[in-house]
Amino acid sequence: MSRRVLGVIPARYASSRFPGKALATLAGRSLLEHVHERVSMARYIDAVLVATDDERIACEARRFGAQVRMTRSDHSSGTDRVAEVASSEDAAIVVNIQGDEPLIDPGAIDAAILPLIEEPAIQMATLSKRIEDEREIGDPNVVKVVTDRHRNALYFSRSALPHVRVGGELPAFFKHTGLYVFRRAFLLRYPDLPIGPLEQAERLEQLRALENGFKIRVIETEYESFGVDTPEDLERVTYLFERSAQPAAIGIKNG
Repeated sequence: MSRRVLGVIPARYASSRFPGKALATLAGRSLLEHVHERVSMARYIDAVLVATDDERIACEARRFGAQVRMTRSDHSSGTDRVAEVASSEDAAIVVNIQGDEPLIDPGAIDAAILPLIEEPAIQMATLSKRIEDEREIGDPNVVKVVTDRHRNALYFSRSALPHVRVGGELPAFFKHTGLYVFRRAFLLRYPDLPIGPLEQAERLEQLRALENGFKIRVIETEYESFGVDTPEDLERVTYLFERSAQPAAIGIKNG
C-alpha cells in the first residue's frame, strides 16, 4: 500500500473578481510559483502537482519546473479538480492547497497532514485559527468553525458561530483556513456525495462531508491565512511580503 503524500494545487484562470490571479506577480514571481515553492517545503509532502484546465497556467507552472496535470474544465470546485488528478496518482494521502496563498506556512500544511498519518480512521482534516479581530466574527467572508472535544468539526458557517445570547459567556471563536487533507479513497468518493441544503445555503463545500455523516478533524494553528481574491488583496500581501521576505515560522497547536 502506498504511503505517499501528494500535494495538489488547483489553479484556474477564470475568476470573477480577479481573472488570472494565479499569474499575478509578487516580488517578480507569480503567485503560483510562490505557493508551489512553499508547499514543496512541507516535510510530509512527497510530490507537488499543479492541476489546471488552462494552458496559460500550465505554461507558467512548467516554466518554474512544476509538474502539471491538465484537467477537465467543467469542475465546480477545486476539490473536484484535485479528485480527478488523484484518481490517476499513486498516493495514500492527498493535500488540496489553495493556489492563491503565497505566504502559506509549510508547518501548517504538515500539521494538517499529521493526523491522517497517525490515525488511520481519519479521512479528512483541515485547519483553524483563533479569531483575534472581533470584526471577523460577523464578516461573512470569514468562515467560522466549531468543533467537539475531539477536535472534529461540528459545523462551518459564514455567520457568527457560536451565537452568544445576552449575558452568555463569550467563547473563543475560530476561523477556518481552507486547506484540506484527504485520504485518497475518500477523496475519490467526495465529488459523488450528495450536495445537501446546508452546503447550498452557505456555499461551503466542506459541509458536504458533514451532511453525509463524515468527520473532519480540525487542527488549530497560529497560521494567518492571506488569500488573494482581489487586486486589493494582492496589494496587502505584497506589503506583508516586503516587510519580511521570509515570513517567520508559525507555531502549531495540536491540542
